[in-house]
Amino acid sequence: VQLQASGGGLVQPGGSLRLSCAASGRIFSLNVMGWYRQAPGKQRELVAIISNDGRTNYADSVKGRFTISRDNAKNTAYLQMNSLKPEDTAVYYCYWKGDWAAATPYWGQGTEVTVSS
Repeated sequence: VQLQASGGGLVQPGGSLRLSCAASGRIFSLNVMGWYRQAPGKQRELVAIISNDGRTNYADSVKGRFTISRDNAKNTAYLQMNSLKPEDTAVYYCYWKGDWAAATPYWGQGTEVTVSS
């Protein structure tokens, strides 16, 4: 599975950004897509994930501000990030995994999100 991420960049506090992640290759219909992020000096953490049937899971820190969605026909997930805060600054990694416990996770190249005035 290959993941192509896009979006990200520099935005002022309170602004919005949209990330996209397109999966290609051997795609199983039962899968989970989403994003993790890693800020300098911190561990990688879950941001949001969505299953092929639309189940979602969000980090508490982004609930109400970020919305994850997906287009199964395009094998693409989207992360709409609103009301961005400086603490959202991190490298965001796209993620794909078959929806069973032993499945191998795949990661896209990181994309930087910087929230600063």
